Amino acid sequence: MWPLLRNGGGKDTGRAAAIVVNLSARVGSIGDNRLGGWHSYRSSKAALNQLTKNISLEFERRKDPIICLLLHPGTVDTDLSKPFQHNIIPNKLFTREFSVQKLLNIINSAKKCDNGKFLAWDGQEIPW
Repeated sequence: MWPLLRNGGGKDTGRAAAIVVNLSARVGSIGDNRLGGWHSYRSSKAALNQLTKNISLEFERRKDPIICLLLHPGTVDTDLSKPFQHNIIPNKLFTREFSVQKLLNIINSAKKCDNGKFLAWDGQEIPW
């Protein structure tokens, strides 16, 4: 996939670079972990974060026109979040449409300096 991204980086897209986006979750942040629990889910997201950060550095070192982002969509009203929704402040439980629009806004405004960042749905950087 790397050669395709490198060769197609931004070509005929109006972008300066190709963009690789991985959906993560705030619970994958080690620095933001205040509750513990969810061991498997947290670990898998932390691993995804590490892998994405790693490849972002590889792309940067090789000067490939590729931007890697990790995005946290917020708490979205889905079957996955149903058991935990009673703990969520009502205005922090998002519809799928709201979350997707926010993530697309981030993707569409991504710049080379955003490579390797872990961002929340509102564009705020999440600590590793």
